Amino acid sequence: MLEIRKAGERGTTTLRWLKSRHSFSFDTYQDPDERGFSDLKVINDDRIIGGRGFAQHPHRDMEILTCVLQGALAHKDTLGNGSVIQPGDVQLMSAGSGVAHSEFNHSPAQPVHLLQVWISPKVSRGKPRYQQKRFAASDKRGRLCLIASPNAQDGSLQIQQDTRIYAGQFQGSENATLALAGNRCAYVHVARGKLSVNGQRLNEGDGLKVRAEKVLTFSNGTDAEVLVFELCSQKR
Repeated sequence: MLEIRKAGERGTTTLRWLKSRHSFSFDTYQDPDERGFSDLKVINDDRIIGGRGFAQHPHRDMEILTCVLQGALAHKDTLGNGSVIQPGDVQLMSAGSGVAHSEFNHSPAQPVHLLQVWISPKVSRGKPRYQQKRFAASDKRGRLCLIASPNAQDGSLQIQQDTRIYAGQFQGSENATLALAGNRCAYVHVARGKLSVNGQRLNEGDGLKVRAEKVLTFSNGTDAEVLVFELCSQKR
């Protein structure tokens, strides 16, 4: 079964320095029908003006994945990590028993566009951990590149949950498939562009909830970039 979550149906936060779209309930946006999908709890699509960002704030018991689509994001945390995340980089912070961090646009003038994803961990109060890796565009071109997995398979980042996250880019005749076991569901988020998944046409910002499907086929892309979350059977 496939259920499309249209981009325009997402929640919004609009401040002088931030424009954010929320695929699931977050902060002041609360929708009883959209409280996550299995262990996937948050997908925020954030646009931050130059020189602004999120001051230091705490997290606990959450796997937090950050992908920058345009611009650059400066990160600092209480674990002693500091980095600049750019397009192609994937950052994964396991908050565990507790960590605080700040996130600011690295540029004083140009905007930054990013996706931040939260996934609930398998075990609570774990040891906080920070990872960051660059995945080349060639690794994602016309295929699904594994960027996070529970066992760091194929050089992916290690996430503290039975979840696999893929990133792919598709144009024209490029296509890829993903097999799903009977106890697995999936969520597809279109970061930009357009493409078809099992014949369903998706546009930028759209999401697709996938239940009881054996195979997903990605095709007919137009400057498309997607994140695909392979998850445990759907939980509410």
